[in-house]
Amino acid sequence: MTDTPNISQRAPFPVEVQEGKSYFWCACGMSKRQPFCDGSHKGTSFEPVKFTAEADKKVFFCGCKHSGKGALCDGTHSRMD
Repeated sequence: MTDTPNISQRAPFPVEVQEGKSYFWCACGMSKRQPFCDGSHKGTSFEPVKFTAEADKKVFFCGCKHSGKGALCDGTHSRMD
């Protein structure tokens, strides 16, 4: 088993989040419910990342799974081969 996540897409996932609600971002890249966890990481070293919305707004969840900001996109996908 690898410690490198699968790239689900090379762009962020825009999602309208609700204040106070928690979301569990898929860190492994194998979930069929991207960008959220569906348990596909079981048996790997990956765990979902909890994100709790501070306000009702649109956020951009990382799709390449290599962001330095955890669940949120930091533009890393634009620098990947």
